[in-house]
Parts: sequence; structure tokens; C-alpha cells
Amino acid sequence: MPLAAQEPRLAADVRPPWLAELAGAPLPNRREEAWRFTDLALLRDLAEGLLPSPDPLASQELPAGVSRLGAAEIQALAGTTLAATGCTDAWPVRLNQGANPSVLGLRVRGAVGPWQLTFDAGLAPGLLPLRVLLVLEPGASLDWLQVVRSAGGNATSLLTEVVLGEGAQLNLGLLALGDSKASLLAHLAVDQAPSSTLQLTTATAGWGLLRLEPRVCQPQGAARTQLRGLQVVQGHQMADTHSSVVFGGPDGSLDQLHKVVANGAGRSVFNGAVTVPRAAQRTQAAQLSRNLLLSDRARVDTKPELEIVADDVKCAHGATVSRLQQNELFYLQSRGIGADQAAGLLLRGYCEEVLRDLPAQAQAWHPLEQILAAGGEL
Repeated sequence: MPLAAQEPRLAADVRPPWLAELAGAPLPNRREEAWRFTDLALLRDLAEGLLPSPDPLASQELPAGVSRLGAAEIQALAGTTLAATGCTDAWPVRLNQGANPSVLGLRVRGAVGPWQLTFDAGLAPGLLPLRVLLVLEPGASLDWLQVVRSAGGNATSLLTEVVLGEGAQLNLGLLALGDSKASLLAHLAVDQAPSSTLQLTTATAGWGLLRLEPRVCQPQGAARTQLRGLQVVQGHQMADTHSSVVFGGPDGSLDQLHKVVANGAGRSVFNGAVTVPRAAQRTQAAQLSRNLLLSDRARVDTKPELEIVADDVKCAHGATVSRLQQNELFYLQSRGIGADQAAGLLLRGYCEEVLRDLPAQAQAWHPLEQILAAGGEL
């Protein structure tokens, strides 16, 4: 009898024992729907060892209106937002918790001006685990920029939990600039009370492996959520964004724009889920995925999705995959602008639509130049 053909072994099936032990579960593999496009080779080859979690406040004072949560408060609140957004058992969350980083717990009262936290894994090999718990009291407001960097063959696990009280306003930016040998697993869980506002803007480039998972819930509805994302991939880089917004009550709103620039053999994945149950009447949700291919070898997989049961809603979604428009290039060249310069201008304008929504303090990092530089051959 002929021997049965052996099923090809997937790269993600080779499980680093130490990462699996930390997470209490094997690495996800491509047989799982949420991970079927994600190449985890960089995690498979990650050098064993935990990097010490730094205290980002060691070299700066807390701004007026921001205070540290006590140990008892952290114990009571940590994990509640993860449960509310349904991601307690997500593998990146389990990995972060298994690495047991100290939780940076912060409370915001009143209006707080621009504030920044920087996390840098540097060149050292290993896993850098980071966990932040942020509570905005009713009526509080904060402009907050997270900067995450890496320059070597390591992995950063960033878990951020946010509780927004009634009428609170958070403008949160994530500027993540990495190395082609580095990985970033960034998981964000946000619980919004009525009348609260979340404006989340993410800009990422340079990472060999990026997995970004923003999860937002409006248990009672009547809140506003705006999501903006820009991810740039080139070479053999992989960027994977899975977002989820769940409305639990009426009169909530969502405005989401996710943009990608893919060059070389870079690959990008976007899955955006929006859930509108029957209780969430009068919800308004708009979701758009725009993708720009600069190479015949680049690949984009995009899947915006709406699950709607309520019947009194205004919801729409869409996706586009395209190259730089020839008519726009021709217009600029007809005005005496060279072909390369014209392409560069169009690319800058494409990126700026997202970057301009980063918190004001991001301008000190020159995000457009950093993003384009991290894109290498763009």
C-alpha cells in the first residue's frame, strides 16, 4: 500500500518551550483562523531570556493630575478590561501575564496636557514584557503618546488596559519603530463608559513581526471611538492588525481608518470586527481599510467585517487595494516634478492622513521621516 502523504509541517508548529511555558499554551499556528496569515518564525527563533522591565517614570515626574495606583487598586482593576473585551485568553495576553511584568498603574484626574512614555528594547536578545493600567476618572482628559523602539533581535510584549470613566477623553498614540529582526506584540483593551471619547492612532514600521490588537467595548453604548492606523512593511516584514469594537448599548459611534504601505516582499494583514447587537440601536459605525502596494511581491490580506443585529443603525465598511494612481503621478509630472519626487509626494500625503492625528508631542519624533526611514526601500 502506498504510504499516506505526510502533512507539511508549519513553521508556527515548532514551539519554543520557554515561550509556551510562559504563556501556559503553545504558540498559535496557522490552522487557527485568527493566526492563519501570521508567520511566527521570529518568535520561534527568539533567544531565551526575559529582559528587565524598566520603570519609564524613573527619569521623569508625573504630570499634575496623574498619580500611581496603589497595589490593592491594581489587584482589583487589572484584568477587568481584558474580561470586558473578551481577550483574557488571547495568546499575547497570556504570554505577557506569564512573563509577570510589574504593572504600571496610573490614575488621571482633571485635564492633563501632553504626556509621553518611551519603551526601548535596545539591542539585547530576549523578551521585554511591559504592562500598563490606566484609569481616567469621570470627566478627565489626557493626551498620551507611547513610543516603542527596538534595534535588535528581541521581542516586546506590550499590554495596555484602559478604563474610561463617564465623559472622559483619551487621545492615545502609539509610535512603534523597530528592526527587521525584532518583534512587537501590542495588545490594547479599552472599556468606555457613556459619553467618553477614545481617539487611538497607531503608526508602525520596521518590525520583522508586528501583531497589533486593539479591542474596545462600549458596554452601555453612547460613547465615541475613533481608530486610525498606519503600518508600513518592506523586505520580508510582517504586520498583522486585528481590531475589535463591541457596542453593548445604543447611540455609540465608531470611525475607523486603517492604512497600509507594502513594498518589497512585505506582508500586511488587517481584520477589523465590529459587533452591533440588538441592544445597540442608533449605532453609527464606519470602517475603511486602504492599502497601497509598491511592489509586485508585496501582499495584503484585508477583512473588514460588521456583525449587525440591531435594525436602526448607520453602518458601512469597505476595503481598497491599489498602487499609486497614474493620473495623479501624471498631473504632478506635467507640472515639472520628477517621477521619483512625484511618487514621494503622493506617498507622504497618503501617510500624513493618519500621522496628523497622533498626539501633538509626536511631532518631536518627526514621525513621517521616521516611518519612511524605517520603510527602508520605500
